[in-house]
Amino acid sequence: MVTTAGSAPTPGTILHLRASGFRVIATDVDPEAPGLYLADRGYLVPGGDSPAFLPRMRELCAREGAAAVVPLVDEELVSVAALADDGVAVLLPRADFVTACLDKAVLMHRLDQAGIGVPRTWPAADGPPEDAAAPDGFVVKPRSGRGSRGVAVVGSREGLPRAVAESGYAPGELIVQERVTGPEFTVSVVVWRDGEVQAVVPKEVVLKRGVTRFAVTRRAAAVAEACLSVQKALRADGPFNVQLRLDGEGRPRIFEINPRFSSTAALTAAAGVDEIAGLLRQAVADGPRLADTWREGVAMVRRWTDEFLTEEEFTAHGLSPASELVAR
Repeated sequence: MVTTAGSAPTPGTILHLRASGFRVIATDVDPEAPGLYLADRGYLVPGGDSPAFLPRMRELCAREGAAAVVPLVDEELVSVAALADDGVAVLLPRADFVTACLDKAVLMHRLDQAGIGVPRTWPAADGPPEDAAAPDGFVVKPRSGRGSRGVAVVGSREGLPRAVAESGYAPGELIVQERVTGPEFTVSVVVWRDGEVQAVVPKEVVLKRGVTRFAVTRRAAAVAEACLSVQKALRADGPFNVQLRLDGEGRPRIFEINPRFSSTAALTAAAGVDEIAGLLRQAVADGPRLADTWREGVAMVRRWTDEFLTEEEFTAHGLSPASELVAR
């Protein structure tokens, strides 16, 4: 079962898994989600933060005999992990790692305490001290959230109070970070329950609009080492995605970790490490470990694409993007 069928990368993931021999069930809150119609079966579900979400997922897993779930949106991660109690393999890191990553203030503190490079970070309610030099300005962001929602770049310390006031969030829900402006990387870290990292694939971000639109695989030893340090210190023991920038001295500064597969997992696979299908086989069929062997210089250009199926296949799920259906 693959969630978030309406996210830009998910239809490609669904088609790839089906081509790899998996039967795929897709879920989403919206009947307009294209992945619902490209899976073997599509279902509507409540939002991941709804108390009705987990019972609905339990019902669908039992109905379809799901062996594994691949959750791809942050709101679902904490609750969907409970499906492991039903014998379903949930392709996520361990629970304490997930909860730490979902609170950026907690995550920055834990990384800093472990000696892993992060941007200097302060609670928005206090702000940075008067002597905090930040030549490239500051970033105000929610402690919890995904994509670029609620993120504001502020040129100077004097502009922070206004940015916080206009954010739509309470000050206690925000953090302030020094802005790091070097090259940005999004990194797939492939690891499973034995804790041994199977592959680290850094991808330099060329263009980002909420999700990464253009990126290219890069050999970057310092980036890979920083990501290995995260697993060693925090023990994810499941797939995660590190987002970082290089500072003026070329040192990695981690500003976010997604405790799930990256939206650029397709690029990781194209470069030679099929992380989603590979970890699925390990989780449900005692499949082989993946090798840290991949091609540098593979570029991803994310675009809209068209898929074609018969009308019978399109209507087989009992859903319609033209309807007013809502998840129950």
